[in-house]
Amino acid sequence: MIYEFGDFVLDTRRCELTCAGEPRHLEPQVYAVLCHLIEHRERVVGRDELLDQVWGHRFVTPGTLDTRIKHLRQALGDDGDAQQMIRTVRGRGFRFVCEVRVRSGDATAAVKPPSAAVSTAINTALTRFDVAAPKPRQRIRFCRAKDGVRIAYAVSGGGPPLVRPANWLTHLEYDWESPVWGHWLRALGRTHTVIRYDARGCGLSDHDVPEFSFDAWVTDLEAVVDALGLERFSLLGISQGCAVAIAYAVRHPERVASLVLHGGYARGRNHRERDRQREVEGTLLRDLIRDGWGRDHEAFRQVFGALFVPGGTLEQMRWFADLTRTVPLENALRISETAHNIDIRELAPSLTVPALVLHSRGDAMVPFEEGRQLAARIPDVRFVPLDSQNHVLLEHEPAWARFLEEVRAFLGVSEERREGT
Repeated sequence: MIYEFGDFVLDTRRCELTCAGEPRHLEPQVYAVLCHLIEHRERVVGRDELLDQVWGHRFVTPGTLDTRIKHLRQALGDDGDAQQMIRTVRGRGFRFVCEVRVRSGDATAAVKPPSAAVSTAINTALTRFDVAAPKPRQRIRFCRAKDGVRIAYAVSGGGPPLVRPANWLTHLEYDWESPVWGHWLRALGRTHTVIRYDARGCGLSDHDVPEFSFDAWVTDLEAVVDALGLERFSLLGISQGCAVAIAYAVRHPERVASLVLHGGYARGRNHRERDRQREVEGTLLRDLIRDGWGRDHEAFRQVFGALFVPGGTLEQMRWFADLTRTVPLENALRISETAHNIDIRELAPSLTVPALVLHSRGDAMVPFEEGRQLAARIPDVRFVPLDSQNHVLLEHEPAWARFLEEVRAFLGVSEERREGT
C-alpha cells in the first residue's frame, strides 16, 4: 500500500518515506510506529499497544516510545506544540490526525487499508533491520518452603526485581496467555524483572500441603526470594497478597525497597464489622464455592468471574472461573478461610518502607473502604483511588493506564534505564 499525506508518500512495499520526492530516513522502530499509527488513524492508539506492536516483550518503556515519537515528528516537520500530524491524547496514547489518501495500483481513495497490509509492512521493516521482537518468555522453577512444600515460581521481563506475593487465584502457565493477567505481565515486564509464584495448594505448586496459614504464606515468599538470591527488591501485593507483602517488609525492611499494594486490606472478612449484608455476602460466597467449584457450569462461571472482573467480557469472566479447575475444592475452602482471618491492623503502622496503595472505587471483592483504611495505617504512603469496578484491572479501561502511570512514577524508573534496551 502507498499512503499520501501532505507532501509525504509512505510506500510500504519499499519501506520508504519521501517528502516532495526526496527520501526521508527513518530508523526501523520509528518507521514501524508511523505505519501502525497510520493504519489505525481512526482512533487513539494506546501506548501499550504501540510498545507491543513494535518491541514485543523487549525491555523498553514509554520513555523509549516518547523518544521515537519525537524523532518521527521531526522527520514529518511536526512538533509537540503544533501536533498537526501526530496528536498526543494525555493519559491514553497517540493518534495520526493528518488526512491520508491510500493508493493501490492506479486508484487513489481516502479509505482504510486492510490491517494485514500494514502489519506485514511493519514486520518486513523490523526483520530487514534485524530488530524483530522476540516472543515473550518466562522461566518456571521450583523451591522448597520450610515445611518441604514445593513452590512454583516464574521469572520474566528485565530490569530491577519486582516480586508479586501469591494471590488467589493464579496459575503460572495459564496466566501467561490469559486475557485477565497477560497485560499485567507484559507491561510490568518492560521495566522490571517480574517474579511471581503460585500459592501453596494452587497452580503448579504442591496441592497436598500440611498447613494453610498466613504465616506459611509469608514464609513461602521468603523461600522464593531466598532461592533467587535477591538482596533488595520491590514488592507488588494484590488482594490478600498485600498483607503478605506488608508482613514480609516488616520482618525484612532492609531487603524491601518499596511496596505497591492494589486491592488489598488490613483485616479479612471475619474481622470486619458485622451487618446483615456482609453476612449474606459471605454465606453466598461460601455456598458458591462449595456448589460450583471446578464444575462445567455456565452460571457459576458468570457469577464467580463477575466478582473479580464485573466490567470484563464474557470470555474474561469464563477464563477466571475456569481457573477453579486447577485447585481442589478442599484447598479453595481452606485458602478462602485463611484470607478471611487476616488481621494486620497492628502490623501495618510498623512499616518503614515507602508504600503506594491503589484501590478501585467499585471493587466488589474488597470494598474501597478497606483499601482506604489500609492506607491510613501505613506511615509513609501515597493513596490513589481508581475509577474502576474491577478487582483485577483490565487492559482497556482508563484505570489501568492510571495504575501504570502511578506505579512507574512511584518505582522511580529513570529515563536513562528505560532507554537502555
